[in-house]
Amino acid sequence: MRRILVDHARERNREKRGGSAEKLPLEKALQISEREKSVDLIALDEALNRLEELSPRQARVVELRYFSGLSLDETAEILSFSRATVRNDWNIAKAWLKQEIEK
Repeated sequence: MRRILVDHARERNREKRGGSAEKLPLEKALQISEREKSVDLIALDEALNRLEELSPRQARVVELRYFSGLSLDETAEILSFSRATVRNDWNIAKAWLKQEIEK
């Protein structure tokens, strides 16, 4: 799922820089961009790759929670860790990724 989302984001970035993009009036373009409050998936992917080098377990928790949409309990069950461990990994990883992406 992560690869699919990142590839889609890269394709959208290519289209934004020309491609076969549809011309929109400024007002409509602003309305669309306001609705799309999304994370820069390419930056997230790069930061997640760096996190994986430091903490593979935290990176896996992020993949399952963010990209697969699993709950803390579901993630804990899949990884065979306690809910508390997964919650701590999730919180630490989110803070680390936020800092990395904002650099």
